[in-house]
Amino acid sequence: MPHPAPVAAPHRLPEFSAAPPVGDLSLEARLAAVDAAMTIRLEEAAVAHEVRTAHIPTEPVALADVITVPLTPTLQPPPAPYPTPVAALLQRAHHRLTTSGWCSGTLVDAHGARCLYGAIHAEARGDQTLESRGLEVLMDAIRRQFGDDVDSVPSFNDAWGTGRVPMRMVDQAAGLADARGL
Repeated sequence: MPHPAPVAAPHRLPEFSAAPPVGDLSLEARLAAVDAAMTIRLEEAAVAHEVRTAHIPTEPVALADVITVPLTPTLQPPPAPYPTPVAALLQRAHHRLTTSGWCSGTLVDAHGARCLYGAIHAEARGDQTLESRGLEVLMDAIRRQFGDDVDSVPSFNDAWGTGRVPMRMVDQAAGLADARGL
């Protein structure tokens, strides 16, 4: 049986390598090429993730609620005080809550922990004007974050099971008071 005649090979494009041989590139050039390739792959993966999860409703998470570190309150020095009186009051109240503890349902519990109002009241040291201005700025900071549904500082304090969010709000209110020059 005769062998079939060879068929002409179809026209092929010349083969080009995507990159010059490795020996021709310096280490820095190879690292830059790998970095560029990985950046493109990561960007494509991020877009694909966004598309796959776009329908899932999410709420933003405050990092202070997620990332916690062990506190040794008695060993922590008080922070440098703000120069304005209301900001300094709120900063002292925050430090008191950090060192003495936070509670809800009462101004001061049996262990000396205080609620937000109790800490501000104690740190105002009888100055009613300073106390009311501190509570006013704290309410403003709370309403900025949680809306106008919050009635009072005690009701906000008692709505939480842990002191992380209330204490964070006192710290933010101190920064707000400082920014306002109060």
